[in-house]
Amino acid sequence: MARSDTAPPAPLSSLSPLARAEHFVWLTARVLEQHRFAYHFLGAAADPVEAALTAYARDDGGFGHALEPDLRGPVSQPLHVAHALRVLDTIGRCGGRRAERICRYLTEISTPDGALPALHPSLRGYPAAPWIPVVDHPPSDLLATGPVVGLLHRNDVWHAWLFRATDFCWSAVTRLADGARTHPYEVQAAVAFLDGAPDRPRAEITAERLGRSVREQRLAVLDPDRAEEYPLPEGYAPGERHFPHDFARTPGSLAHRWFSRGELERSLDHLAAAQRDDGGWPIRWRRWAPGTELEWRPIVTIDALLTLRAHGRSF
Repeated sequence: MARSDTAPPAPLSSLSPLARAEHFVWLTARVLEQHRFAYHFLGAAADPVEAALTAYARDDGGFGHALEPDLRGPVSQPLHVAHALRVLDTIGRCGGRRAERICRYLTEISTPDGALPALHPSLRGYPAAPWIPVVDHPPSDLLATGPVVGLLHRNDVWHAWLFRATDFCWSAVTRLADGARTHPYEVQAAVAFLDGAPDRPRAEITAERLGRSVREQRLAVLDPDRAEEYPLPEGYAPGERHFPHDFARTPGSLAHRWFSRGELERSLDHLAAAQRDDGGWPIRWRRWAPGTELEWRPIVTIDALLTLRAHGRSF
């Protein structure tokens, strides 16, 4: 074998945070996340992202094949749809005929009150994270419904399915704003709905009340150096706490108003410091299968970079 005269690559530790993250993505990510990284940070086109996402699409209008890595198997699921809509929203493709097909699927799997279950029973028999059980008649759940409804409204998608689903979201989010006990992932779903809800005055008033409840229940760690002093929600993994940036991913989010500038800056400092030596960010929730962590980390890494950039951090 001929020797190469090229210089050896620079040590990973000597590279910028973005360059280390890029190395991590090329080394570990699925094709979808590789194209997403290239679109967001390397100036690549959106078409390859949409093409890669289409590989997860199902004939019923939903998405499957472990698009959301904690739900394995080929079948469509509401949480896969929420994940797909987030991807499409970030590339400006969350509309048109694809949105119509998605809404037809959502109509077919809706609960009796017109919303979405966290898991559809079609997942039975396939591997899935153990913390969301598969049941025959699952109830409506804000975790799936809030992000889907919020993103569809954000992109001016109108469909008959949205009317009852929107009413469900208002009822669920109002309950949380009134002080009902909740947990960070449910709050994130509420924020996703409120950020896209068409009734902006109502959304702003409800978000203000929800923010007070989040602070009263100490669901956001306001001082990362004292994170262990904050309560850990039932069923969460050790260390699975949430910070202001987890709720206010962009300055335009209504959750941004919940926190002072100092609280957000400390939160962003904590996020930036969480990058590992291999260039990727860690997952904080329970690891239940080796492949799921491997697939999740590039997604979490892209989310971290997008959050930092949205708040004006350079890397």
